Amino acid sequence: MKSDVITVSSGGGHMETALQQAEKVAVYKELPEKEGLQLRLLTEEMMGLMRSIAGDTEGAFWIEDQDQVFELHLKVRTAMSEGQRDQLISVSSEGKNEAARGLMGKLREFFLPAADKPTVSVLLFPGASPGLYSTLTWSMEDYRQQLEKSRAANQAGAQEAWDELEKSVVAHVADDVKVSIKGMNAEMTIIKKF
Repeated sequence: MKSDVITVSSGGGHMETALQQAEKVAVYKELPEKEGLQLRLLTEEMMGLMRSIAGDTEGAFWIEDQDQVFELHLKVRTAMSEGQRDQLISVSSEGKNEAARGLMGKLREFFLPAADKPTVSVLLFPGASPGLYSTLTWSMEDYRQQLEKSRAANQAGAQEAWDELEKSVVAHVADDVKVSIKGMNAEMTIIKKF
């Protein structure tokens, strides 16, 4: 099932409608109260990300589910130049971005890269190839596994990144978070299995 697609804006437009949509999906799918609250919480976190995006940005929000696996989608058209995209893709796996702290900060960087600062933090795009029309993907689960390896190897910054991940509400409630960038479109998908 796919819910209605709701246009949300960084100024707060229709965010309450998105939260109501999550509640309606929970009722329609007859989720227990705890699971319904988790679906709403994940929607709130996603809308919080949308609110934190500077500028007048709009995005599409919807929920899909199949066999008790729920996917919350937020798709935003970004104003990313090819130069910014190349910068995003070429980030070193050893790099550190002070501007992107915590999981939500790292996710925010996908939607608003800035030309005057490093774009993404540690270990995000191994093996990516540059180009404006290539598709980049990132997964929280892959990131978690890479951080575990980095911690085991005592790499600088790995423990701090791990601690930030462990503090994230999304990391504790969601089963995975995936981000995909293709051309000027960035899409975040939060996955929750009940």
